[in-house]
Amino acid sequence: MDNMRIFDRRLIARRRARAAGRVGEVAPILADCAERLLDRLDDTTRRFARALEIGGRGVVAPLLAARGVPFVVSADLAPAMAVRAGGLPVAADEEFLPFAEASFDLVVASLSLHQVNDLPGALIQIRRALAPDGLFLASLPGLGTLQPLRDALAEAETALRDGLSPRVSPFPDLRDCAGLLQRAGFALPVADAETITLRYRNPMALFADLRAAGEQNAVLARDPRTPPRALLPMAAAKLPAEIPLRLLVMTGWAPAANQPQPARPGSATARLADALGAEEHSTGEKAGPRH
Repeated sequence: MDNMRIFDRRLIARRRARAAGRVGEVAPILADCAERLLDRLDDTTRRFARALEIGGRGVVAPLLAARGVPFVVSADLAPAMAVRAGGLPVAADEEFLPFAEASFDLVVASLSLHQVNDLPGALIQIRRALAPDGLFLASLPGLGTLQPLRDALAEAETALRDGLSPRVSPFPDLRDCAGLLQRAGFALPVADAETITLRYRNPMALFADLRAAGEQNAVLARDPRTPPRALLPMAAAKLPAEIPLRLLVMTGWAPAANQPQPARPGSATARLADALGAEEHSTGEKAGPRH
């Protein structure tokens, strides 16, 4: 599975390069997601001096600088996007990061790792680029994102053609994220999710936003033929005004000798609910131990 190629990485690079001049059109959405991710920095007393941000598209580096991080490297698959990202620009493939071990004490990837073919390998490289006790923060669109668009395109294509082709990228599931972090060697891995609702007065504006962000379909198994002219208008007519973006957030630390260690499963001698005199309920979505 690790060696499977799902995405056309060259096509992704070309589309991100074309989107470099338009990404400002979707900056409010990207900035909102980045701020939600960087709010996790408020949960630690650590101060970070050397940060790498991957695929920030002009919103992450300024937010890091505003939080007092003095040195930020901005890496992107497309050189044109890296130049406008706001930090020291580096054109780099997430699957082949060109950084020495322990180069950074913070790595942030906001909505930028979901079209990587070898995500476990990319996470291993990110962990190696972190200094001991360095922090990794990432957000990815998760399973359920753009589901109304996926359904509308499938229905429209079925009516226009005999058969379907992938027209929306596949997205990961929450339950896989903490396991991926642990497998990559991160300490104290945590994964959680929230849903952001995007509202559009004009359904066709969603397609424009996807192009402006460089987020069109790049699945290798896509139909190479030109889509029917009526496909997008027919699909747009079936789209609701609200489109979900299910944001998965991954948090992990580079291992260090002085880190707190999670308790061994089954080692507890008392239940927290008993100590508080409360009933125990399972709520929310979360995977992995807390830091």
